[in-house]
Amino acid sequence: MSQEVDNIRARYDSRKCLPESLYDPLKAYNSLVESEKRFALIRWLNSVGLTRVSGMKVLEVGCGKGPNLLQLLLLGFKPENLVGVELIEEFALQARHRLPSATRIIVGDASEADLNGETFDVVMQFTVFTSILDKSFQRKLADRMWSMVKTGGGVLWYDYVYNNPWNPDVRGIPVRKIHELFPDGRIKLWRLTLAPPIGRFVAKISPWLYHLFNTTYVLRTHVLCWIQKV
Repeated sequence: MSQEVDNIRARYDSRKCLPESLYDPLKAYNSLVESEKRFALIRWLNSVGLTRVSGMKVLEVGCGKGPNLLQLLLLGFKPENLVGVELIEEFALQARHRLPSATRIIVGDASEADLNGETFDVVMQFTVFTSILDKSFQRKLADRMWSMVKTGGGVLWYDYVYNNPWNPDVRGIPVRKIHELFPDGRIKLWRLTLAPPIGRFVAKISPWLYHLFNTTYVLRTHVLCWIQKV
């Protein structure tokens, strides 16, 4: 397992050569994707009846630099109820800088993180599993996440379902695989996010074109899943 952890670190390290502008929040495509995710989170909360968010405890596996936890704060979650675990120390330090001091940020492997037996209403992961290529490690992390979910709570999953032919360091997670990783969960899902190569091109022309292309279901490359523990 430790070998896969080292491999994940190496994969993320190799991405440092990518131009910073690729993920620039001022780029039209990135802004449209983040806006779509925010509305998807609102739809998720309302559709599953989780509207009293101020008392909900949330753990994010692979919190990165903290953007998803920031989104939750904007939706009314309390900083003291949020915990992020991040494997890449550099990202964790940036998350610590961006988020309120009441939000805990833990550096390390989420499958081994010592959380003193805590359980959470929501355990979330956004584009983490597609960077884990070892199937046994995927299973270990999924089991760990499930063990930290309260009954009635669930796993919130956002990741892409297709392989990226230009990036051998990631592997798409199809919906059937999500069912295999969480066989006891009740899954509700939404397809979203226009395929990046198409989205980046059309967003340069017009945001309207992004929304037009995004109405085509098969062009959406990601799923947002609520995997409820009943």
